Amino acid sequence: MIESDTCFYMENKIYTEIQNSFAEYLTEKKLRKTEERFRILEEICTFPGHFDICALHRKLDDQNFHVSKATLYNTLEVLIDGGLIVPLQVSCNAVQYKLRKLAEMHSHVICTKCKTIREIKNYFPKDQLDSVKTPRFTPEFASLYIYGLCSKCKNKMQKKNVSDKKNNKRKQ
Repeated sequence: MIESDTCFYMENKIYTEIQNSFAEYLTEKKLRKTEERFRILEEICTFPGHFDICALHRKLDDQNFHVSKATLYNTLEVLIDGGLIVPLQVSCNAVQYKLRKLAEMHSHVICTKCKTIREIKNYFPKDQLDSVKTPRFTPEFASLYIYGLCSKCKNKMQKKNVSDKKNNKRKQ
């Protein structure tokens, strides 16, 4: 089993399936099977949920495995194309990724202020997905994005509004 600082454990069987799937994809596309690509995949498998390129880069650096961000971006593109990870567009500038095996039917609540992402499991039931009839398209999994304010940001905004009102009354 793989163990990381995040205390996330993946069954060895699942990790081996993911690794084999990646190797098959690289062979099929006639891409090189490099140590860097497999090490990046291994680190991705230690994240319990979403990750971004900076977190992945930092994690590899912390383990003295240094790769350029260009290598990371290129490898992530290969992993997306191979169906092993899925991207989550948080904002126009921020993308997070998740291992496809962990991208079960769930929804995301995304704070528009601080960009925090939380997952709501099984919000989109599988039977609803199976009933979706779209010509020339076969749904595999679903993910719903709900944008709003987290309680922390909402409280900050409310406190700021109360403070602003007090300051305005003092000025009058």
